[in-house]
Amino acid sequence: MKWGSVLKLFAVIAAVAVIAVFSVQPVFPNVKWLPLTKGIPLGLDLQGGVHVTLEAKDTPQAKVNDDTMKQLKEVIERRVNAFGVSEPIIQQEGKNRLIVELAGIKDPDQAVRDIVRTAFLEFKTQDGKTILTGADLKNAVEGKDPTTGQIEVDLEFNSEGTKKFAEATTANVGKPIAIILDGKVLQNPTVQEPITGGKARITGYHDLNEAHTIAVLLKSGALPLKTDVIEKRTVGPSLGADSLNKSVKAGIVGLIAIVLFMFGYYRLPGLVADFALVVYALIVLAIYAAMHVVLTLPGIAAFILSMGMAVDANVIIFERLKEELRTGKTLRSAIDAGFKRAFVAILDSNVTTLLAAAVLFYFGSGPIKSFAVALSVGILTSMFTAISFTRWMLHNTANTGIKNTKLYGA
Repeated sequence: MKWGSVLKLFAVIAAVAVIAVFSVQPVFPNVKWLPLTKGIPLGLDLQGGVHVTLEAKDTPQAKVNDDTMKQLKEVIERRVNAFGVSEPIIQQEGKNRLIVELAGIKDPDQAVRDIVRTAFLEFKTQDGKTILTGADLKNAVEGKDPTTGQIEVDLEFNSEGTKKFAEATTANVGKPIAIILDGKVLQNPTVQEPITGGKARITGYHDLNEAHTIAVLLKSGALPLKTDVIEKRTVGPSLGADSLNKSVKAGIVGLIAIVLFMFGYYRLPGLVADFALVVYALIVLAIYAAMHVVLTLPGIAAFILSMGMAVDANVIIFERLKEELRTGKTLRSAIDAGFKRAFVAILDSNVTTLLAAAVLFYFGSGPIKSFAVALSVGILTSMFTAISFTRWMLHNTANTGIKNTKLYGA
């Protein structure tokens, strides 16, 4: 018996057990990454949110058509993404409507106001002449004046805007230039000297959140069309929570059935596969948390599906292993041959599934993309646990001196 292999197995099993316990129950509340599931955002179907239907209307300045609706959708997407909403669903309905679904929104009214706000910025001289608009902006960032602590939005103009602003401030020294947002005068400062650096600022905000909202609106651009909210409703998480509980129960029942079957039929390799399945689940959850993968009900289905595929790969490997043992090969040689002969079949099946997931991600939206991402992560992780990790565990198990072929299913 090689005690080095025994110690390696014991260390790995202990480490995985500790991580598994901490991932479920935060033993150390001050450690922010525990449990793993705390770092995984939930979709609209699991945590609720808001559903909004926007309707675009013709104005003398802009007509509703395919191009303007595409621009409207792009501006809404930029705004929603900048506010950090998890996996928003934004899709066109008919010729002049947009469906917007936002998960985890606590103040639907404020969210709607931020989404549909026109955000048209103008700089006007004393005689009412517009010298700059939001189209001349390069960037807008909220911040604090280092001297006074005053909350502000710092503006940076593009090259054309810098030139216009320099010319306007040069021609209007001693005169006011008004900063106007959506027709409301925010500031009307007097120009003290020409401003040639291409920068300006808007002050007078109560806090950084308010300034951040304005900065996001300005960076995303003004809405190209007049837009009305024709439907707004809060989506409760009760249905999703019930489905989530049922999915968790189904997953636990399925996991127990897999564990019992693998151990009963394949014996020691099956036990190794069961342990690898725990490692698989921990790795997948860690990747979800690191990538901020939004978990939806389809995503849970993809997780369970990929878990079954991980076990399926082990079934192919262990059947090959039994065949090699029956031919009289040594245990270590049979393990190597079994993995080598099964690898091509496992790779082919996983690659074809990854291609299907890529198609779903490219053409799908919302929960469909969540399913595709979860499935892809699961497949890639299962390739590691079913082939590399399981193989390492079996080699170390064989090195401990347990070489009775009956214990390996043969």
